[in-house]
Amino acid sequence: MIDKNMDWNHLHAFLQTAERGSLSAAARYMGVTQSTLSRQVSALEVELGVTLFERVGRSVVLTQAGSGLLEYARTMGAAAQDLALAATGTSKTVDGVVSVSATDAVAAFLLPRAVQRISELAPGVTIEVIATDTISDLRRREADIAIRHVRPQEPDLIARLLRHASAHFYASADWVATNGHPRSARDALKHRFIGVDRSGNYLALLQNCGLQLTESNFSVLADNTVASWQMVRQGLGIGVMMEEIAALTPSVVRVLDEVAPIMFPIWLVTHRELHTARRIRVVFDLLAQEFSAPTV
Repeated sequence: MIDKNMDWNHLHAFLQTAERGSLSAAARYMGVTQSTLSRQVSALEVELGVTLFERVGRSVVLTQAGSGLLEYARTMGAAAQDLALAATGTSKTVDGVVSVSATDAVAAFLLPRAVQRISELAPGVTIEVIATDTISDLRRREADIAIRHVRPQEPDLIARLLRHASAHFYASADWVATNGHPRSARDALKHRFIGVDRSGNYLALLQNCGLQLTESNFSVLADNTVASWQMVRQGLGIGVMMEEIAALTPSVVRVLDEVAPIMFPIWLVTHRELHTARRIRVVFDLLAQEFSAPTV
């Protein structure tokens, strides 16, 4: 089925469409128009003489022929990624773009200072900030470097544990003036909190901290940490925040002082091949310096 002269662009278009389930999602990911992507997939179908997808509403479903091709395309895609990683790793310049992913809160409050220092010491480097609470797949080049709060498990990644950070409970000064200053886990039971989502994981985390809260204790849910922190600042309830970020917000007060802080690691991660590229190594080392010590 595989033609040795097959156009990789056509095969790549097929692979991304299959992986993402629709032409529009694949086009957004690849940075091309949907019509361009559709032409590339159609060209591959003409080359092979088979139909690869069936349309189901706005989505596409692989045909039997498409399913048979998918594993070949994945193998070729992985080889192309390895080639790109190796090529990037041989770069000896300190010019170019380095993408850094971090949680939305770290990206918004802590990363700017580090980016400023990188700009001063490596002015030829452009930092692309990817603010996301999901873990970026470094092998698929979703980022060059990631700041994570969980230990990476992938064997082909280089990871450096920078330190353990702490998060505490906070409320706005106006909220404390109105509701008093709760200090113990017992005090927490009669107050409202800002939650993360409806999955129950965040509630379980707080319960593990000794707070016997229930869903009724939550007045607002926001899965974006920056948004939930704004809710805390507006006086809508008690929230959790990294100590360094809270220190940058003078309008909040630490509450539940008697409750132990939430400790979590800060890992700096890159791909093994990318770490040999000079510009990525420079950014990696500067980020390590910036995040190894707390800013408070």
